[in-house]
Amino acid sequence: MAADLSALLEDLTRRMDGALETLRRDFGGLRSGRASPALLEPVRVEAYGGEMPITQVGTIAVPESRMITVQVWDRTLVTAVERAIRDAGLGLNPMADGQVVRVPIPQLTTERRLELAKAAGRYAENAKISVRGVRRDGMDQIKGFEKKSEISEDDSVDWAADVQKLTDSYVKRIDDSLTDKEREIKQV
Repeated sequence: MAADLSALLEDLTRRMDGALETLRRDFGGLRSGRASPALLEPVRVEAYGGEMPITQVGTIAVPESRMITVQVWDRTLVTAVERAIRDAGLGLNPMADGQVVRVPIPQLTTERRLELAKAAGRYAENAKISVRGVRRDGMDQIKGFEKKSEISEDDSVDWAADVQKLTDSYVKRIDDSLTDKEREIKQV
């Protein structure tokens, strides 16, 4: 039999782990009160005819506990970096100072905590979308195996159930991570 369920599940697991790792990295940036370079890492900047991660247009630093700076390498991108940070939905108000964009981290008010919780929800939803995309690819592969007569119709149904179980476990892990992050954000 050419088709192998364990190889398929291993590949899907590896790809779903990638989505979970990205979510953890995004959550790492949602610090409740302290400045962290990770806070700006998910921000994408309109540059050179496309969108680029902010880390590819400047250097992020934390000179003090309530301030992040972005040293923009190309002077023409300072306004784009400022706009990208403002529009990222993080509740930050950047200010340009030459080629440096200063981003003061506001005191955590109830309103700010809600903004951070919403951002965490968006990150979690993007992770779920990624996991569902991996599931769709797996289901398509299973249908392809069945179409080529590499597996039977019964095997196809069983394999699809295994892929769905895997997907459900990852969606639950994402939901649990979101719940933990929201609890951390809302903790005073």
